[in-house]
Amino acid sequence: MRLTVTTFMTIDGVMQSPGAPEEDPSGGFDLGGWLPPLFDDETGQYMNEVFDQAEEFLLGRRTYEAMAGFWPSVTDPANRVGAQLNALPKHVVTRAVPLTGDMAAQVAELKSKPGKELQVHGSAALAHYLTGKGLVDAYRLVIFPVVLGRGVRLFADGTPPSTMRLTGTRTTGRGVVMHTYAAAGPLSVGSVHPEDVSG
Repeated sequence: MRLTVTTFMTIDGVMQSPGAPEEDPSGGFDLGGWLPPLFDDETGQYMNEVFDQAEEFLLGRRTYEAMAGFWPSVTDPANRVGAQLNALPKHVVTRAVPLTGDMAAQVAELKSKPGKELQVHGSAALAHYLTGKGLVDAYRLVIFPVVLGRGVRLFADGTPPSTMRLTGTRTTGRGVVMHTYAAAGPLSVGSVHPEDVSG
């Protein structure tokens, strides 16, 4: 299975508490609920397609508890997000550090199973850990036209420098942009010379 991270985020990279003010007020964050005014049918269809690629889920505790409090009541099979979340195996990490053995090895073992995707949704601390260990194969960034200036970011300080390869992009009528990036190895650097930019 490929390990994919899908997250809603702002233009400035904040992924904290998109769905409601009370979702994640940790650190005194008071700007939660920035997603609903811009979420539309096109974004919903995209998420249905994402969840149809899932084989299993790997979630942080807070994200799992938020999902467990909502999605079991969604029983319409046409809602692919609810159908997949309610039917497929879920692995829950209580903290994004090894608690019983080597978590990186356990995730690698999950990835070695046959299937489509082992999906991570939200779960900031877990996503940070997996990114730091080089375990993420692809990122789906659902970027909303909002700037917050503070809050938990997906690529936080300390994220290992790396290169991404764009493999897909879509845009909705409300300005939500969905970029899919494949992990493409370590960062490459160079220098720009005047002759490279002259007209």
